[in-house]
Amino acid sequence: MGEQAFVIDDVPAVDPRVLARRRTRIRTDVPIILVIATIVIFGLLMLYSASSDISLLVFGNPTYIFRRQIIWLLVGGLAAIFLNYFDYHKFRRLLLPMLLTLWVALVAVLIIKDVRFNASRTLLGGSIQPSELAKLVIIIYLCFWLYVRQDKLNDINVGLIPMGLMLGFTGGLIWLQPDLSAGATILILGVLLFILAGGDWRQIVLITVIGILVGFVMVKVIHTGEARIDSYIAGLKDPIKASYQVRRSLEAVVRGGLFGVGIGQGTVKLTGLPVPHMDSIFAIIVEETGMLGAIFVMSLYGIFLWRGLTIAKRAQDQLGSLLAGGLTIWIVMEAAINMAVIIGLFPVTGNVLPLISYGGSNMVTTMAGIGIILSVARNTTIKQIEKGDSLGTVVNLRRRDRRRRVPRPRRAGRDARQS
Repeated sequence: MGEQAFVIDDVPAVDPRVLARRRTRIRTDVPIILVIATIVIFGLLMLYSASSDISLLVFGNPTYIFRRQIIWLLVGGLAAIFLNYFDYHKFRRLLLPMLLTLWVALVAVLIIKDVRFNASRTLLGGSIQPSELAKLVIIIYLCFWLYVRQDKLNDINVGLIPMGLMLGFTGGLIWLQPDLSAGATILILGVLLFILAGGDWRQIVLITVIGILVGFVMVKVIHTGEARIDSYIAGLKDPIKASYQVRRSLEAVVRGGLFGVGIGQGTVKLTGLPVPHMDSIFAIIVEETGMLGAIFVMSLYGIFLWRGLTIAKRAQDQLGSLLAGGLTIWIVMEAAINMAVIIGLFPVTGNVLPLISYGGSNMVTTMAGIGIILSVARNTTIKQIEKGDSLGTVVNLRRRDRRRRVPRPRRAGRDARQS
């Protein structure tokens, strides 16, 4: 007997327009939106408190830095909204142009040499910092690179060596600025993504050892790096011998106590704390809101980590899982390093507090990363809805005949004989 076709009676077709409307109405991950909004609003409040005196002194306007941050926040918000609705799979066609543009920008920084804070890291008068863009671009590129080669990662010639060369070249350009923290962040992110992709543990150990050796050499070669490490070690032994920034930050922590001195009432920002509106803003938070405020901020980043990793776990493919996981870890790692520096648990770096510290490049790239995380969550929801529609066509068979059971399928051959 040949195979007989089965025909299900009264199966309504799924209208593509209905499905499209459902997709546009898909709500994004509400908890992560709420926690981002809370961080941003609280960050703006603390930024104004930390920057108003500097703005008045330097620019003659107490709201100058605050208004600039609002502009960058709007640009980043638009980027996040766009990327939320952008299918992250389409980044595949943009990978090479993104990487080449990044390398051109990093080389341009070394040629132009716009020196600020004893380093040449910016373009266009300090408006663009390519090393911040590098973190986002490298994460996206590596996620696709690892995803395509997931079956060959344990081959050292296919996995470890090519990835090491790419990370080494990018990190080397950043270290030459010099920007040790950004270069180290990129190498750490590369190792973490390799682990998330399921890389062989022996290669992971080898990457880690090589990274430590390279970092040690760079620290010894670059004077600022060696000075920071020496200051960090001295500070661990005796806080009084820590770097000036750490000593002033610890002073702010002690002054803040449990409840803080009140928002806007801090004094350490007026007596020489380096860049209170940027790298040191967490010290202002602790001084003015106390340990309770510090715990509040850390809890917000903890919730963000939980939601981001949840989105990564629920992703429909490994690419989405790598993107959501890698971007979430990057943002939270930046925050953790910044807070650890303030209390002397980590060497002084240039890492800012994401979504809170002043800085256009960091704000826009961080918001763009959040947009991609939301895109992964949205894509997952769309796939679940499409699966639900497939099941709904069967369940909807009950509507027409008002029966509690779905009509049994009829054999096409039997219907032909009866007719």
